[in-house]
Amino acid sequence: MLDSAALAAVRLSIELALSTTLILLVLGTPLAWWLARGQGGRLGWLRVPVRALVALPLVLPPSVLGFYLLVGMGPNGPLGQLTQALGGTTLAFTYWGLLLGSLLYSLPFVVQPLVGAFELMGERPLEAAATLRAGPLDAFWHVAVPLARPGYLTGAVMGFAHTLGEFGVVLMIGGNIPGQTRTIAVQIYDHVEALEYTQAHWLAGGMLVFSFVVLLLLHLIQSRRVAAN
Repeated sequence: MLDSAALAAVRLSIELALSTTLILLVLGTPLAWWLARGQGGRLGWLRVPVRALVALPLVLPPSVLGFYLLVGMGPNGPLGQLTQALGGTTLAFTYWGLLLGSLLYSLPFVVQPLVGAFELMGERPLEAAATLRAGPLDAFWHVAVPLARPGYLTGAVMGFAHTLGEFGVVLMIGGNIPGQTRTIAVQIYDHVEALEYTQAHWLAGGMLVFSFVVLLLLHLIQSRRVAAN
């Protein structure tokens, strides 16, 4: 069974995954809309490099991203100096530093499904809304967002699952502080190091079942999308 340390790691991981997913859905919506629909204009040329930056965590080793985040959050890094100048402490080895790292590392898992959903929508629904005298903001909230619901569901599920199981980034910038930065993946690592395979099996088995359910849910979402089209 799970001991108190494992339960604390589960609670922290769920809290971190929920916070990361909700923030990315809010902040990722305008970014995804611009990447999918923001053609032309003075900043149109930025869409390609921004797309590459958003997708960078997909190919970048977690330890590399975690290392540079740790340097940036440290006392000599730009973010660390900023937080200290504002009267606070550095974000390294804190929950807030962990949250920032999770936001950056899970960004493509939320934004890319939204971009795909907005691109798949096409121009006709917005043109129809314009003929009914709907303003751009009104058309976005009442036409674009409902049509992009499969993208939101996929992004939410992927963002939550990816954050819940992340190891490299959270260990690098969060360390292994019980109740503050020790997540499920780090707890499993601790159990294995201590040769506590029974406790590791409980957590790892739970993550295995959870991952299967996530993939099953994504396939159901995809099947409904194909059937609707």
